[in-house]
Amino acid sequence: MTQTARDCFDPAVQVRLFGSRADDARRGGDIDLLIETQLQDPAQIARAHAQFLARVYMALGEQKIDVLIDYPTRQSQAPIYQVAKLGVLL
Repeated sequence: MTQTARDCFDPAVQVRLFGSRADDARRGGDIDLLIETQLQDPAQIARAHAQFLARVYMALGEQKIDVLIDYPTRQSQAPIYQVAKLGVLL
């Protein structure tokens, strides 16, 4: 998944898994990912996001996947971003 994110976003991208899938004691649930990219152009980020999801669906099959994307010029952050940053770095 990390290589796919690098291919779609940028070579320095970081991917974190958070939520129930990051906890071995919990089972199931959706796949929650935080992608931290250096991209800044909203159109580029949107294209990369769509391409990333398409590739992940092809690899894993269609599943419930939630993706948060953080980037340097983000104006505001919902509290979920702080939770996501504590996730497992892939």
